[in-house]
Amino acid sequence: MAKEGLHSWEKLPLGCSVPEAGSAAAYNTGDWRSGRFPFTQRESCIKCGLCYIMCPDICYHPDPQAEGYYTWDSFYCKGCGICIHECPKKAIVWKDEKEEEEYGSACGD
Repeated sequence: MAKEGLHSWEKLPLGCSVPEAGSAAAYNTGDWRSGRFPFTQRESCIKCGLCYIMCPDICYHPDPQAEGYYTWDSFYCKGCGICIHECPKKAIVWKDEKEEEEYGSACGD
């Protein structure tokens, strides 16, 4: 789990609800994903920005290096798939998330 926003289960509100506006920033909701994440195939992207507009967790941000494209932030993405469903060109697809890529190998290689 990420160190930012790390809370013990005893301190989480009942049902893991967000108790007040803006408080979601205190939680690493990206840890809620289970094994996959949205991946944008830029060769198919038409830069419409629907991923940015429709994402309920504001996981997409304008890419400062590539005008018109959006980058994905894993810290907040819960893996709901709304961006995938809303993309008119199907440029966003699911990609398998491997713990080894994020945390390193379990064997310590």
